[in-house]
Amino acid sequence: MERIIEEIREDLSRRIAVTADRLTDRTLAEDPAYAALLGRAELHERIHHALRQAVEALVRSERGLPVELAGARATGSLRAEQGLPLASLLRAYRLGGRLLWQTLTEAVAAHDRAALPLLLPAAAALWDVLDQVTDAAAEAYRRVADVRGDAERERRAALLDTLLGGGAGASEAADAATAAVRLGLPERGRFAVVVLARDDRGPARADPGGLPAPSAPRVLWRIRADGEAGLVELGHHPLESVRALLAPLGVRAGVSPVVRTPAELAGAHRLAALALRSAPAHGGPRTALLDERLPAALVAAEAELADRLCQVVLGPVLALPAEDRLVLLTTLGTWLTCHGSTTHAAQRLYCHRNTVSNRLRRLEQLTGRTLSDPAHVVELALAHTAVVQQRATAPQPSPQAPRTPPASPTPAGTARRSPRLPG
Repeated sequence: MERIIEEIREDLSRRIAVTADRLTDRTLAEDPAYAALLGRAELHERIHHALRQAVEALVRSERGLPVELAGARATGSLRAEQGLPLASLLRAYRLGGRLLWQTLTEAVAAHDRAALPLLLPAAAALWDVLDQVTDAAAEAYRRVADVRGDAERERRAALLDTLLGGGAGASEAADAATAAVRLGLPERGRFAVVVLARDDRGPARADPGGLPAPSAPRVLWRIRADGEAGLVELGHHPLESVRALLAPLGVRAGVSPVVRTPAELAGAHRLAALALRSAPAHGGPRTALLDERLPAALVAAEAELADRLCQVVLGPVLALPAEDRLVLLTTLGTWLTCHGSTTHAAQRLYCHRNTVSNRLRRLEQLTGRTLSDPAHVVELALAHTAVVQQRATAPQPSPQAPRTPPASPTPAGTARRSPRLPG
């Protein structure tokens, strides 16, 4: 095979130049990525050089020498740096291999058609050479792409930190505007921020680099040791669409109100975290929109005042034995959930309406608040919310510690229609 190539080298060189022309024109016509990246002269030069190198690699292989792969590695690294898709690079190598084999057979046939059968064993050797060259280019491409990907993720994280963690001053607003431009966000639009709860299951987030579905808002995720947050570019989508977006993640989340400019995103981030703190740990919707949780968020925002509110409004109730305390707090919470309807509260608690009325009267006597006074109802509702939130954030008993079964909210002598705990 080496002898044949030496005999046809001059003709083969001319034919390779023509093949390089064909491959250059076809690549530019069929692959927009190459067309946008390289001019014809530069692409032709590189293709011509690669085809000649492949022939020399075939000769070296026939001699039992290793294939020189430095050129292929350099090409793969360069194309990754330039941002050419890997699929475009691999397609060019495959097409070049087919055209090179065609050129080689045509040159041999023009020199001596009887020598064509001698070319057949070289087919396997040529494709082995091309496989090695292609693999080397692809491996180098992926190494550079991984480094570029890490750098891009770090850049994106830094820009999101600027947007979500900035202050309210003029310099912070200017930094936010610059970061938004670099992230491809509009100067004005409809944005929201999502904060995910930290739990033992770990993140279940969609790939942050993935493209959003056409029917869903775009989300830029920021992943840090202290938790995950997402910047949502709503566009024309309603804020409620975030619920459907987050549902597959299976974790609790807080969602800020809609803001209009990137400078408002830091404040939106704080509000989203507050929405998450106001969400119930168990039961209720997994995604808490702040505007739907304002009273609870108000309590969550001021832990010291919330604790004082509990003591001032519900202190006498909290001082009761555990069973009595649970009965009264459960009754109050259910009555509030039922919009002040004693009848509906009784149905939920599986007890008589008079039983609920008696418990509520006792609550009024202990607290000095009247449920017919709207101002007193507000105090009781906020204090009850504070108690619920304190319970949700209280340390859980260790698995080894014996647990005391919860006291029943139903007093002795009251028939229980169902073992289900009151909701």
